[in-house]
Amino acid sequence: MSKSNVVDLKKPAFSDAVTELLREGAQRLISEAIESELESFLEEVREKLSNGKERIVRNGYLPERPLLTGIGEIRVKVPRTRDRLASAQAGIHFESNLVPRYLRRVASVNEALPLLYLKGLSEKDFQTALIPLFGEAAKNLSPGVISRLKMSWEGEYQAWRKRTLTGKRYVYWWADGIELSVRNEVGHRVLVILGVTAEGKKELVALEDGFRESTASWLSVLRDLKEAGIESPALAVGDGALGFWAALRQVFPETRHQRCWFHKLGNVLDKLPKSQQAKAKSMLHEIFQSATKTEAMNAFDLFMNTFKLKYAKAVECLEKDRETLLTFYDFPAEHWIHLRTTNPIESTFSIVRHRSYKAKGAFSEKTILTMVFKIFQSAEERWIRIRGFEQLNNVIIGIKFRDGLAVLNETDSLLTEKNNQEAA
Repeated sequence: MSKSNVVDLKKPAFSDAVTELLREGAQRLISEAIESELESFLEEVREKLSNGKERIVRNGYLPERPLLTGIGEIRVKVPRTRDRLASAQAGIHFESNLVPRYLRRVASVNEALPLLYLKGLSEKDFQTALIPLFGEAAKNLSPGVISRLKMSWEGEYQAWRKRTLTGKRYVYWWADGIELSVRNEVGHRVLVILGVTAEGKKELVALEDGFRESTASWLSVLRDLKEAGIESPALAVGDGALGFWAALRQVFPETRHQRCWFHKLGNVLDKLPKSQQAKAKSMLHEIFQSATKTEAMNAFDLFMNTFKLKYAKAVECLEKDRETLLTFYDFPAEHWIHLRTTNPIESTFSIVRHRSYKAKGAFSEKTILTMVFKIFQSAEERWIRIRGFEQLNNVIIGIKFRDGLAVLNETDSLLTEKNNQEAA
């Protein structure tokens, strides 16, 4: 093999002059910083000990070792000292705070590893993918490293499940489940509830495994939340899974129901021929985008009259959830965009689906929950407050809303209706 075909694994395969300059500069700065640490250490010892100058002396360097950083591998040498009045193990010795004794990867790289795994990079692909970026040090990123990370994630998940929820109040919930491939199981689902606090912040409320979103599975989740001290939400948003709604009525009967329009849209369109789907979709959008509940009901009736003779199953699918599809009109208009669908969960689940597909059924029941927990935990940092979060306190204290506007008394009710007519 010619020398031109040999890849030097000590440096990233795609190295360039700028990267090399950065690496050399970083190596020099780290060396200078460690030397400065040593001088400060020696000065402190000499001030504290009357014989410090003669007792603690420099004693060469520890063996050079690689340090994996975001710009590749850097070789570091940490100086060492000798305590003349003690053995090699005992006594006073220099320890670098910048580069601790067992540090092999900087914190930013450690944080990147679980993110890469969660985003779809399999354990066996870590070395292949990272050697071109980090060089030979990437060989240390064995599957065992990721396995140890997963064990720590499991501990985090279990601690989160046991957290106290006494007095915790979420104004709205979004509930959904996703079927994922779990080793040796069929129909396994992960049940998720997201909530929004009085400050408008979205948080993960519950994450458990369940079989086909059954009532028994959801009852277990909701009862655990109630026993933990959580208060009833004002509204729950979910798809047509009967198990969740049956369980919600038993455990939190005060909570109102809002069916997800995204799921309902798909269910109705599936019962229509392709030639009718574009027209039907436009009419369905007209229903939930109406300015008032009265207009939405009229649009609802128009859809039914248009399709009921030829496509009764599609009409029946829509009609059976008429009331719970329009519940959002009794809440602040600023919140409607958040309450009509379970999109807050669906968008995060897209990452989960990708990761479970890459794993090809390799997850156990325990690891699938841990993975979903870490993905939601990562996504939670990017979630922003809902629109009109200032109105959430009004919902909590029980102020009534009609067509998205607060109704304080009968006079205000008539005024609201007049304003809606003028707006129309």
